[in-house]
Amino acid sequence: MRFYNRETELEELRLAYALSKTTAQFTVVTGRRRIGKTKLIREAYKYDTMLYFFVSRKSEKELCQGFKKEIEQKLNIPLLGEITHFHEIFEFLLKLSVNENFTLFIDEFQEFYRVNPSVFGDMQRLWDEYQDSSKINLIVCGSIYNMMTKIFRDSKEPLYNRENRFMIVKPFKIRVLKEILKDYHKDYSPEDLLALYTFTGGVAKYVQILMERGATSKNEMINGMINPNSPFLGEGKALLIEEFGKEYGIYFSILSAISIGKNSRSEIENAVGKEIGGYLSRLEDEYEIINKINPIFEKNHQKNVRYVIKDNFLQFWFRFIFRYQYMIEIDAYDSLKQIIERDYETYSGKILEKYFRQFMSEQGEITRIGAWWDRKGHNEIDIIAENELNKTLLIGEVKRNIKNYNERELRERGLAFFNSVGNFRGYDIIYRDFSLEDM
Repeated sequence: MRFYNRETELEELRLAYALSKTTAQFTVVTGRRRIGKTKLIREAYKYDTMLYFFVSRKSEKELCQGFKKEIEQKLNIPLLGEITHFHEIFEFLLKLSVNENFTLFIDEFQEFYRVNPSVFGDMQRLWDEYQDSSKINLIVCGSIYNMMTKIFRDSKEPLYNRENRFMIVKPFKIRVLKEILKDYHKDYSPEDLLALYTFTGGVAKYVQILMERGATSKNEMINGMINPNSPFLGEGKALLIEEFGKEYGIYFSILSAISIGKNSRSEIENAVGKEIGGYLSRLEDEYEIINKINPIFEKNHQKNVRYVIKDNFLQFWFRFIFRYQYMIEIDAYDSLKQIIERDYETYSGKILEKYFRQFMSEQGEITRIGAWWDRKGHNEIDIIAENELNKTLLIGEVKRNIKNYNERELRERGLAFFNSVGNFRGYDIIYRDFSLEDM
């Protein structure tokens, strides 16, 4: 798949390289696995001299031998003698960059924790010593988000506040998903677009896998994901077990409960069978896998909270793959596909609400957007979008099929909303429907 989008990120990375010609630059790039971080950095510096160091789980001595070869090949500089510690290589490159400008890209940087944690302290000492005279463009990249934030955002860590920029690579925006799908399937339907959004959430690697396999329709995508050779089946564990460590079972149980609609803390605790306050906080604040959402414009943020999984793929994985793992273990793939097909209309209907909230946010014509529901669960509004600049408030209902839209009922729920949060005097109030046809 060709390189799509990322104009803002490319511009920032190229700016870092330009600035490094006169003063050293230190850029941190992070984001969930499969999001396309390495491809982004390679694209940014494809015409420049770049050393690529991949930190795998080897001994420090073995890693240094590989790094030494990379230096000799890319810079045509022979390094004599045995090098056993990373700080020797890093200091050599910092000294070299006083007179020669180049990029050093260290991938899976957080793995130094397992190789030798003292690397971070050594780098801090050397960076502080040489950064004023160096002309190196240092890029460090990591996929385990909580570890990368700890390295650079924890004031107790040696590399705290040393970077010039901290970039988080995010999923493709909706307009990019449309562009990609059109390239691979000119006459795609709204259902196909919704399926791509539902299953991948815009994660670059997942989109690439499906497109390159010719899975451009909803049914083809389901077949591409649910089969004996699918890389998607073990993906949730591959992404999260390392993040969560030995307590991954509890975290998985929480995420599984949320994925099937257990969205309040009490519902989740009933499903898991234990008190989970601390786990919810870590899932939200440290791992950034869930969001704690409130009804928009409600002032009391504690008594009417819902928890949702942020990542569309993980939502799907826990809802259908993790939940029905016992089917996968006996190769009952056809049965699992039937379950997905059976539940898909209801499941994707909720994702469609998220799609339109994201779509409207990306258009840049609103200042606030969310959903609203009352504490008893009797009234719920899918989309409420405000533009404070032109004083408009949109109240929207999302239905897969436009025939199911009822404006009278929406206006009644709107009245309940105004009675709860205020009347928005002076605003133009707009009621409208959203359906597959509007995608």
